[in-house]
Amino acid sequence: MARVFRVGIAIALVFSNWVDGFVGYYDHHFNETELSLLEAQEASLSYAGSNLLLVGLTLLQNAAAKGAVCLDGTLPGYHLHRGYGSGSNSWLINLEGGGWCNNIRTCVYRKKTRRGSSDFMEKEIPFTGILSNKAEENPDFFNWNRVKLRYCDGASFAGDSEDETAELQFRGQRIWAAAMEDLMSKGMRFADQALLSGCSAGGLATIIHCDEFRGLFPMTTRVKCLSDAGLFLDAIDVSGGRTLRNLYSGVVGLQGAQKNLPQICTNHLDPISCFFPQNLIANVKTPLFILNAAYDSWQIQSSLAPPSADPHGYWHECRLNHAKCTGPQIQFLQGFRTHMLNVVKDFARSNQNGLYINSCFSHCQTERQDTWFADNSPVIRNKAIALAVGDWYFDRAGVKAIDCPYPCDNTCHHLIFG
Repeated sequence: MARVFRVGIAIALVFSNWVDGFVGYYDHHFNETELSLLEAQEASLSYAGSNLLLVGLTLLQNAAAKGAVCLDGTLPGYHLHRGYGSGSNSWLINLEGGGWCNNIRTCVYRKKTRRGSSDFMEKEIPFTGILSNKAEENPDFFNWNRVKLRYCDGASFAGDSEDETAELQFRGQRIWAAAMEDLMSKGMRFADQALLSGCSAGGLATIIHCDEFRGLFPMTTRVKCLSDAGLFLDAIDVSGGRTLRNLYSGVVGLQGAQKNLPQICTNHLDPISCFFPQNLIANVKTPLFILNAAYDSWQIQSSLAPPSADPHGYWHECRLNHAKCTGPQIQFLQGFRTHMLNVVKDFARSNQNGLYINSCFSHCQTERQDTWFADNSPVIRNKAIALAVGDWYFDRAGVKAIDCPYPCDNTCHHLIFG
């Protein structure tokens, strides 16, 4: 039976016990411009009460001199847990996700949160899933140097601009560069293997910066990239409009991201199109693994059926709980899955790339322990996500795993909002 997570003021794990002591960062309506409850809770969803590894925040003290600052001008930061033994020269960089801001109003709001200012960031965070230091939870990367780079720019680490009147700094590209420079000085330059990963907006950032990351290292270093829930599609919403394209137009224009997007794309497409992964993945030269839920919860909520595209609320119940979708609504979502599979068709032909598309109503599956690697994790052909990623990274096996359509997969950890 598929597992169900209820996301709201409290989170119930229907297949387990109620979670105690969950951390409530934000509790407001889920939309395409504010910090989503989903992304805010993803990292803490099922770990309360267990013996967690908490890792402290390091601020980039030299960043201000480079103009590499958060939206409000504060210093950016990361969390680093050192590797040991066979992993002492291996590095995993995880780019934090958390939506985007696409206009002055949403960016001013954001700079008073942990997604826009290090003043509001947690001083320590749990490292779980792909960041865990336990072999039984993270079999291939547990003893690597593991880093979470905090996200405080609102444009997937791609902007470079400012708005003096609103006192906003759009410096994502500079934050990326300053963080990489700092980590190289702390030993990453000696890496014999490295993996750049990220979830959601961080998954998009991983695709944008993948080849840049490869360029930091000599060719003798094994370097690959993993995008989790970052395959945001240029899709038509339930009203026939393009909600996400409109959002991205604001992000790219306001934050000056155009000059930092891959030139091989911007040479022939408009910059907004080049913020969509579907127009980038074919030209990423570095081995790339795409992990995505076929019915991505964030995209259903904020791109396909947001309230702005559904003024009469026909999709209200369905967007919160897939079990309440009508037949025609499920058919519409099956069309979204088909669109996703068409987008990755050519990408999947490359032997160096990896693919894992499971038929779940979910979002971000590498950073949560229950979906990354646990006794009841989601699987495709009996292979959990952690094992699929490890097989691909270490060339133990090719991974091109595409699930059968909903509702066939009973291993999913579906998200339900209430």
